[in-house]
Amino acid sequence: MGYAVVVGWFLKYTIQAFTGAAIYNGDSTAFFVQIAGNLGSFSWHLIVSAAILAVLCGGILNGIEKLNKILMPVFFAIFLFLVARVAFLPGAGEGYKFLLSPNWNMLLEPKIWIFALGQAFFALSLAGSGTIVYGSYLSEKVDVFYVAKYVVFFDIAAAILSVLIIIPAVFSFGMEPAAGPPLMFMVMPEIFKQIPFGSILAGIFFLAILFAGVTSLVNLYETPIEALQKEFGLSRRLAVTIVVCAGFVIGLVFENGDMLGMWMDIISVYIIPLGALISGVIFFWVCKPAFIREQLQLGHDKPVSEAYIALGRYLFCGLTALVYCIEIIRNL
Repeated sequence: MGYAVVVGWFLKYTIQAFTGAAIYNGDSTAFFVQIAGNLGSFSWHLIVSAAILAVLCGGILNGIEKLNKILMPVFFAIFLFLVARVAFLPGAGEGYKFLLSPNWNMLLEPKIWIFALGQAFFALSLAGSGTIVYGSYLSEKVDVFYVAKYVVFFDIAAAILSVLIIIPAVFSFGMEPAAGPPLMFMVMPEIFKQIPFGSILAGIFFLAILFAGVTSLVNLYETPIEALQKEFGLSRRLAVTIVVCAGFVIGLVFENGDMLGMWMDIISVYIIPLGALISGVIFFWVCKPAFIREQLQLGHDKPVSEAYIALGRYLFCGLTALVYCIEIIRNL
């Protein structure tokens, strides 16, 4: 519900980047604040919801996946170019210093670990819903171990490239590095202003993010849609219509940027790690070892080591449960 609002922002920035309105305005921060105000992106939110409705009624693998195969490499290419460009901004050195000077004492803070877990699970869609739904569409010939390493690699690569752009630019433009996710909407336009053909590059950049966002939104909506189809025998079109329309109406509450930020923090910091933990417990502790080995072996040529089950049971489930419980106790 909240992410649909954010994808609406992506859509507006994509269109207005190509026209130049999002790039060549006087104040990028003020431009974003206007969008993130009360019902500031209502029309874009509505368009995104209508588009998602059409995509989901047509099936989750039609069209959008083919576009992502083109746009994601373009996205990484633009990121690599921007990493090099940002390095020459005045004051960028302070950003690198801030970024690469660790404060080891913060590792003793449970909140840091719970934030890290939430970010990791959010980025990888390990929330107990999208993983299961998309997994059900995979062919049994797919080697999950082979695919997983590339998912992790490109996720980490995107995160590193992002921070190598955002943080140095934040210091160069005198912004607050703790401002969080909205920094992308405030910093990136300022960078593109200083690049020849910046409006076109910005449009392509936000277009790639838009399609990545739409893919994620499909993932998030697919779980309740599948549930309505299976549990109540509804047709796909009816289930899609109910879920997407309900998501849009309830999502109007999150048209306010402050409300959206608070909601997304609750989801990513507390609910997503809990969902991932429950999924892990069900798979590694409730399911029988023979079933676990059988599922892990699908599409994998080499025998799966027993160590994977032990890692899932004790390291993944154990560490996640420990960090989660410590954070709850600290907030009592």
